[in-house]
Amino acid sequence: MTLTDIPLTTLDGSPTSLADYADRAVLLVNVASKCGLTPQYSALQQLAQNYAERGLAVIGVPCNQFMGQEPGTAEEIQTFCSTTYGVTFPLLAKTEVNGPGRHPLYAELTKTPDPGGEAGDVQWNFEKFLIAPGGAVVNRFRPRTEPDAPEVISAIEAVLPS
Repeated sequence: MTLTDIPLTTLDGSPTSLADYADRAVLLVNVASKCGLTPQYSALQQLAQNYAERGLAVIGVPCNQFMGQEPGTAEEIQTFCSTTYGVTFPLLAKTEVNGPGRHPLYAELTKTPDPGGEAGDVQWNFEKFLIAPGGAVVNRFRPRTEPDAPEVISAIEAVLPS
């Protein structure tokens, strides 16, 4: 099974998969509403707007595994993201990214090393994975790396389809 074959669910409960984004670059980020890094939503939304026409999709993956920082229901998460940060990019259903309940998507993603060569568990909320068109994971950025950091921007621009 490839990354694009793994079944996913949107925040509103609809089925999806990364195959829906096969012709786009994807920045996939585990997110949380009550985290010190939550303001990264602003930069993620800006990336989604600035690069949509060039073939980037930003996808948020709510996760409550880090100190319970995403406790809300799907409706609460959607309302918070849209009203507080103007988020228009897609959000998936709340997902476990580590441990025995780790979603198959993250079982694959966490095999990818970060720039320091370290693979394995997601460290915290707002860890970012860059997926090239076609579904290959090409970069991993740890939580404190801002979405608009030069290294993230250059990595995105290197894999944009257009």
